[in-house]
Amino acid sequence: MTPHRPALESTFAPSQLIGVMEETFGVFETLRLIGSLGLFIYGMKIMSDGIQKVAGNRMREVLGAMTSNRFTGLFTGFLTTALIQSSSATTVMIVSFVNAGLLTLRQAIGVIMGANIGTTITAVLILIFGFSKFSISDYALPLIAIGFPLLFLKTTQIKSAGETLIGFSILFMGLDFLKESVPQISHQQLEYLIGLTEYGIGSTILFVIIGSLLTIVVQSSSAAMALTIIMCERGMPLDMAAAIVLGENIGTTVTANLAAIIGNVHAKRAARAHLIFNVFGVTWMLLVFPLFLSGINSYMETTSIGMPSAENSQATKWALTLFHMSFNIVNASILIWFVATIANVVTKMVSSKSDEDEQFSLEYIGSGIMSTPELSLVEAQKEMVKFSQVSYRMLGFLKELLFEKDKKEQRIKIDRIEKYEEITDNIEVEISDYLMTVLQGELSNESSKRVRSMLDIASVIEQIADVFFQMSLTYDRKMEAKAWFTLEQRRGLLEMFDMIDLSFENMMINLENKYEDVDLEKAELLEKEVNNLRDRIRKEHLDNMGKPDYNIDSGMIYNDLYSSLEKVGNHLLEINEAISGKKVS
Repeated sequence: MTPHRPALESTFAPSQLIGVMEETFGVFETLRLIGSLGLFIYGMKIMSDGIQKVAGNRMREVLGAMTSNRFTGLFTGFLTTALIQSSSATTVMIVSFVNAGLLTLRQAIGVIMGANIGTTITAVLILIFGFSKFSISDYALPLIAIGFPLLFLKTTQIKSAGETLIGFSILFMGLDFLKESVPQISHQQLEYLIGLTEYGIGSTILFVIIGSLLTIVVQSSSAAMALTIIMCERGMPLDMAAAIVLGENIGTTVTANLAAIIGNVHAKRAARAHLIFNVFGVTWMLLVFPLFLSGINSYMETTSIGMPSAENSQATKWALTLFHMSFNIVNASILIWFVATIANVVTKMVSSKSDEDEQFSLEYIGSGIMSTPELSLVEAQKEMVKFSQVSYRMLGFLKELLFEKDKKEQRIKIDRIEKYEEITDNIEVEISDYLMTVLQGELSNESSKRVRSMLDIASVIEQIADVFFQMSLTYDRKMEAKAWFTLEQRRGLLEMFDMIDLSFENMMINLENKYEDVDLEKAELLEKEVNNLRDRIRKEHLDNMGKPDYNIDSGMIYNDLYSSLEKVGNHLLEINEAISGKKVS
C-alpha cells in the first residue's frame, strides 16, 4: 500500500479544493454541465426507444427463444444490451417479461448477467467515437438531417429508424458538450485527489459510494461512465475512476428495482437478483482491487498506448474501459454457476402471498413498467387470459348448482358468482384503461389493431360474466319458487353446459396463443353445434308444454337458462373473431 502523504493534507485541504472549483465553475458552468448531461441521456433514450420500436415483436421472440439455458440467456442479455445501448432498458424489459410470465426467474437472471457485460460496449463506443480523431459528433447534424424527414413517413419502422439516427446524433452531441463542460483538473486539485486514494480500502469504498450516488442521480450508468471517462481525460487517477465504476454497477440496479415496485412478486425477485449480482461482484472486487488494477496496469504497459497516468490520459481511459469490461465478464463467469442459488435467495427475500383474492388482482400489467408500447401487449394478453379464467370459474359454479340439493351450499355458490361478477367489472375497467394508455403511444398498424381487439375482448368477457350473474339470479328464483327440473330438463341443461365448456376452453386456447394462429374454423363449428343444441332443446320444451304434468315455473326458468347459455356461445364466437382480427370495432 502506498504510504500516506501528510504534506498534501496540510498544504491542500478540502475547503481549498472547493474554493478553487468555485472560482472556475460557477452557476452558469454548473447549468451547462447539467444540460450537457441531460442532452446525452435524452439522446440515449431516443436511440434506445427507436431501436426497440424497429425490433418490435422480433425482440420479444428472440428473448424468449434464446433463454433456454443460463448460457444462452447470458449471451442474449449481452447482445440485446449491445444493440439497444442501455442496460437499464434491458433489465427493465426483463423485469417486465418476468412480470408477464414470459421468462422464468432463472432465465431472467442469466439475461441480467449478460446485460451487465453488454453495457461495457457503450463505454467502448464512447471512447472510439467520442474521443478519437474521427469524432461521430462532427457528423451529428448531417445524420439528423437524414433522420428528420423519416419522422413524417407513415411506416412506423421507418419513423423509428429516423428516431434512432436522431437519438444517436444527439447522444454524441451531448458527449461533446460534456467534454467541454467538465472543468480541467488543476495541479493542486489533482494532488488532492491523489491524496484521497491513499487511505486503502476506505478510499475505495468512498469512491464506490460516490459512483453509486452519481448513477442514481443521473439514472444512467452509461452517462455516469461517460462522465468518469471525461474525468480520466482531465487527470483523474485510474484507481479512483475504477472505484467509481464499481459504484456505478450498484447504482444502475436502482432503475430495475423502481420498475419492479409496481410489478408482481416475480418482477420484484428479478430486480433483487440484479441487485445481488452487482453487489456481490463489487464485494469480491474490493477484496482483490489492488491486485486486479495491477494486472490492468501490467497489460496496458505491454500495449502501444502505455501505462495509465496523469500525463497519459488516453491510457487511463482505455485502462478504465478494460477494467469495466473485465470485471463484468469475470463476475458473470463466476456467478453463472450459481443462478439457482441466487433464485432461491431472492425467492426467500420476496415472499408471495397465499390469499385467494390475490389471484383476482391485476397480476401482469402495471403503469409504466414496459419500456415500449409494443411490448406492453404481452402483459395485456396475459392479463386477458387470466380474466377469461375468472369468468370460466363462474361457469363451473353454475354447472355445480344444477346438481346441488343443499340450500346452504346453493346460497354459497350464488354469492360467489355475485362476488366474481363484481371482480370482472373491476378487471374490465382496469384492463381497458391500461389498453387505452397503450393506444396513445406510437404503435405499428398491427399492434394498434391488436389493442382494439383486446378492448373488444375485455368488453365481451365482462358481458359473459354478466350473463352468468343473471343465470345465478335465475337459480335464486328457482330456489324461492321451490321449482324442480325434470330428468329431461337436467339432461338438456347438462348437454348445453358441456358444449359451452368446450367452446370456452377453445376460446381460452386461442386467447393464449399467437393471434395469427387462431383456429376460427373450430370456434365457428362449436358455436353452430351450440345453436343446433339450443334448437333441439327448444323444440322438446315446446312439445312438453302441452303435457298435463308440465310445471310453468320450472319451464320458464329452464327456458331462461338454456337461452342464456346459447347467448354465451355467441359471445365466445365474438371473442374468437376479435382474436383473429376478423371483427374489430
